[in-house]
Amino acid sequence: MPARSQITRHDCVEGWSCIAKWTGTPLSGLLDQANVMPEARFAVYHCFDNIQRSLSGDILYYESSDLVDAYHPQSILAYGLNDETLPISNGAPVRLRIERALGYKQPKYLHTIELVDDLAPFGKGKGGYWEDNGYDWYGGI
Repeated sequence: MPARSQITRHDCVEGWSCIAKWTGTPLSGLLDQANVMPEARFAVYHCFDNIQRSLSGDILYYESSDLVDAYHPQSILAYGLNDETLPISNGAPVRLRIERALGYKQPKYLHTIELVDDLAPFGKGKGGYWEDNGYDWYGGI
């Protein structure tokens, strides 16, 4: 897959930000190869990150976006940070970068992307772990 690098600012919902150089492959190219079905409206990103344990078992981090943001030219599957291999602490092996969104919309430890027409079957149906806990679904900046 082709690679691209971009220097962007990461904005956290907690109020901090940082600037970094991310390297990866555009998500749009992967989606093009997947032959997205016409009824698909959202991409759901499943992660290895065990963010919470509950009495009913582990809760793995997940996030979602609409296909407009998934196809945006700056949305990449990042495997590099500041000209180095992406560190585990920053989301290795792959971290999604949706640069038009706050940090919680850029999941770490990504393993699967699922294209769907409805977010209701995932988690509490709000579109992501933090959204299930009251955060805004779009999370744009």
